[in-house]
Amino acid sequence: MTDGVRTEGGDVSRPFQFTGRIRSFKYAFRGVWIMIQSQHNAWIQAVATALVLGAGIFFHLTRNDWNWIILAIMAVWTAEALNTAFEFLADATNPTFHPLIGKAKDVAAGAVLIAALGSVAIGVMVFGPHVLEAIQ
Repeated sequence: MTDGVRTEGGDVSRPFQFTGRIRSFKYAFRGVWIMIQSQHNAWIQAVATALVLGAGIFFHLTRNDWNWIILAIMAVWTAEALNTAFEFLADATNPTFHPLIGKAKDVAAGAVLIAALGSVAIGVMVFGPHVLEAIQ
């Protein structure tokens, strides 16, 4: 017998447990670490993130500018994490080449590219005036 509550569909929902939430964070951090260890693009993104954060501190960005920078960083990292998870799942379901899985992986990689290009555009709009002011 479970301590959970049975829902309309017959599923059992478990009551809130603080230790369960802590475990969820542990798994999430482990996932980020797996991504950083296994994906070369994540290494590049980590360097880019550090450089952008350093530039933001150097140029004393406003709160509004920081909002845009954080959003851009988050978009790229989220897209990379989802792409990595998708690649792991695709490889697990069919380790040999399949043209549809290849197309799906290309689309997922394209999502990372879209996020990265959008982040570059945000970076140019935020840092552009600061850089122009610094060189004049």
